Amino acid sequence: MTALLSVDRIEKRYAVGGRGLLARLRQEKPAFLHAVDTVSFTIGRGETVGLVGESGCGKSTLVRLVTRLIDPTAGAISFDGTDTAAVPAKRFGRSPLRSRIQMVFQDAEGSLNPRFTAFDAIAAPARRLARLSAAALKARVEEVAALTGLPRELLGRFPHQLSGGQKARVGIARAIVDVSVQVVILRLLDDLKRRLGLSYLFVSHDLNVVRLLCDRVLVMYLGKIVESGPADAVFAQPAHPYTKALLSAIPSFDPGGKRNAVRLSGEPRSPIDPDPNVCRFYGRCPKGVERCATAMPALTMVTPDRQVACHFPETEPKIARSAADKALNGETLSS
Repeated sequence: MTALLSVDRIEKRYAVGGRGLLARLRQEKPAFLHAVDTVSFTIGRGETVGLVGESGCGKSTLVRLVTRLIDPTAGAISFDGTDTAAVPAKRFGRSPLRSRIQMVFQDAEGSLNPRFTAFDAIAAPARRLARLSAAALKARVEEVAALTGLPRELLGRFPHQLSGGQKARVGIARAIVDVSVQVVILRLLDDLKRRLGLSYLFVSHDLNVVRLLCDRVLVMYLGKIVESGPADAVFAQPAHPYTKALLSAIPSFDPGGKRNAVRLSGEPRSPIDPDPNVCRFYGRCPKGVERCATAMPALTMVTPDRQVACHFPETEPKIARSAADKALNGETLSS
């Protein structure tokens, strides 16, 4: 599959401490919070990649880097062959590529300007980037509104006059206006992907949704990717101890399918100047041994399509459920 987005060893560090007058007089060296630490991955054309991990692991920062809302400290980002990291975030809003890299926010209402009607919210990116005539802009907004199932008569309403689902549709329409959550929204995303050839980086805490919607999964922990692979394979047999603990927390309503929750002891390691020779998961990992405290495990290919950053990955073969099996259990996204 041809890569549409390629992220190569991207980093984002924030200086903390050592910046005040007293610290400067003492010539204290500032410490750095490693929000995203040497992360690499790709997203193919028409592919949906899920990004999961507990709060504070760096997911939001990584998304802001990819969408060029903030500048990386190091590393490269390539979109459709163009080095987007070379364009400062302050200028990227005026780049032609902005129309091709958009965000659909989880909080549909919070992401909408309360003073904008649905029409204005959808039209704003096109007004800024496409320079369409008034008639062409109106036609384009009505086109994407219809495409996302938003009735034309709602375009004149303000956010407080719309339902949650309608506001979500406004957010999606706004994201795709420059390109030609629940079950309904997920079906819509899947349908738009097939009809428009969209690619998604899907960030969610709802792992069941990730399992159903995504082709591949990236598991993030304290700024690093610790596991990646096909969604079916990762959910059927997590290879990293953190992934196993994360997936074990998914609620199950099937009496025969109860999971034994993996309880993690200890506290997460500090992301401020972390020791590069210690596994980020050491101290919470049930498998942690002395080697984990002296050698950081690299993200290594353990099967042709699986990568794991662990000295002791669980890689014994196990048959993942096929898409047909999912469909038989009513887990398909199609109507």
